[in-house]
Amino acid sequence: MVYCFYHDSVQVMEDLRLRTVTRTQGNNESLKDGTVTPRRVRLEFEEVPVLVQAFRRMVRGLEFDVCEMALTTYLCAKEHGTPFTALPAFLVRGFHHGAIIHNTSSGIRHPKDLEGRKVGVNRGYTVTTGVWARAILQEEYGVDLAKVTWVLSGDEHVAEYRPPGNVVPMDPGRNLEELLAAGELVALIGVKSDRPDTAPLIPDAGEAGFAALRQRGLYPINHLVVVKDELLDTYPDLAAEIFDAFVQAKDVYVDRLSSNGISDPTPTDLMYQRVLAETGDDPLPYGVAANRPMLDELVGHAVTQGILERPIPLETLFPFQPE
Repeated sequence: MVYCFYHDSVQVMEDLRLRTVTRTQGNNESLKDGTVTPRRVRLEFEEVPVLVQAFRRMVRGLEFDVCEMALTTYLCAKEHGTPFTALPAFLVRGFHHGAIIHNTSSGIRHPKDLEGRKVGVNRGYTVTTGVWARAILQEEYGVDLAKVTWVLSGDEHVAEYRPPGNVVPMDPGRNLEELLAAGELVALIGVKSDRPDTAPLIPDAGEAGFAALRQRGLYPINHLVVVKDELLDTYPDLAAEIFDAFVQAKDVYVDRLSSNGISDPTPTDLMYQRVLAETGDDPLPYGVAANRPMLDELVGHAVTQGILERPIPLETLFPFQPE
């Protein structure tokens, strides 16, 4: 039940309960276990075991009030008028040099060799990992993305989206690893494989990611938080309320990272610790100002790759911009 009162014709929150989905991870853990709680709303967490299914349910059915969301899915949804808006709480970051594997017997020796060939993409063309991986191929290795045929294993969360002509679906009944092994595809993006005839296309991918961080500040953003527009319109203070709670939870996590307070760190924890060590800065900065270069870069890649028709101003994407 929601209780509210009115002041100067503006509806004010009081014990607002919000259906919320976000994966349990270091920067959200204290929010989900109740160590950190918003002051005036209740985030009622629901577990969706496969997080990308929550993205789809939110994009196509607005099933949740607050939902973790892939950044490029948000860009695409925003262009097509989906009525939710992001808060600049960037929950997931990472490096994507290792997201590209290839068939070692396919004759591919350099990323440029992908031109004129077929490359598989896990799920949809608008998947954020795929966007960043293609951007790396283009920016660091000079690959002409238009000369590659991108073969998708699934469809897009945003049903209205139509990909470029060099993006095609996989034949029904096949799978990407099978096509890679058969030589019908020469590489895959976003697929992990233990097959002995596959290997990362970019050698020492982990170190390549950190080199890109040092040399050109590349520190990709993958996920953020979206809230239904009807709620943001009804409760003017809601954006700040939710954002502040996510910030507090993240700060608890970063304090633990910086003090080596995590007893059994995951690979993600170790990655963030190394970012902290190399940059001396918060490895999970929230807010638009600190992330403007990465946001501008991803919007640019989304246009170049045919995901957006034109750039969307950050002020439109993030109308709530805390100082």
